[in-house]
Amino acid sequence: MKILGIESAALTASVAVVSDGILTAEYTVTDKKTHSQTLLPMLDEVKRILELNPAELDAIAISAGPGSFTGLRIGAATAKGLGLALGKPLVAVSTLEALAFNLTDSELLLCPVMDARRNQLYNGLYRRTRTEESEFNAGGCLTEVVAPRAIAAEALIEELNARGEAVIFLGDGVPVLSGLAASLTVPYSVAAPNNSRARAASVAALGEIYAAAGKTVPAEDFAPEYLRKSQAEREREEAIQYDLERELAAGVSPKKARAER
Repeated sequence: MKILGIESAALTASVAVVSDGILTAEYTVTDKKTHSQTLLPMLDEVKRILELNPAELDAIAISAGPGSFTGLRIGAATAKGLGLALGKPLVAVSTLEALAFNLTDSELLLCPVMDARRNQLYNGLYRRTRTEESEFNAGGCLTEVVAPRAIAAEALIEELNARGEAVIFLGDGVPVLSGLAASLTVPYSVAAPNNSRARAASVAALGEIYAAAGKTVPAEDFAPEYLRKSQAEREREEAIQYDLERELAAGVSPKKARAER
């Protein structure tokens, strides 16, 4: 099975191809350039180096979120466009699970964290599950301990302390937690740079596992998992709420005020 993996949920842009359990190519860039500038040239380069015929792909694995609204939308548009053009299905891979998949050789509680702004994190908790089969495959198996969610940094620290397990952190949300490290009462470590950011290799590897299990979606049906509203939507709602509170404080009926505008 040959799977193309695309990662664009955060600052990192990454493209990879996994073929029958072997990573044959990966192109990863963590830079301030927008994914609209980088993804397609990266795809073209991987295609050129491998002399890849896109028709040979069995599916396209896409990092489905959570993450940056812009990054997720660019990745989704790229994957859906390729899927529709090639007649190939997509595999939706959780961005947080793909991050945790970077460390499937660890026995610690895996804690991927992504910066969601305003001292919030996108986070899930995972651990490696050992089975006879996973001892011999490329990455073993992951068990989802806590499903992806948005959580305050302080709340995550409290939860980890309550669990009492040694933990390893990875992801671009680690700097958000760095100032709270003194509050941790459990043993902890941080992933090395080569495994600390999202990688299309992990997306493609998980995509191969899911595709083999029949967990694909038609390209036209794929939608990213945002977990929460965009910053623009949140700011608009906050502005509306602020205006309503001012009107109420002034003794003006909000309904009447809106009618007069």
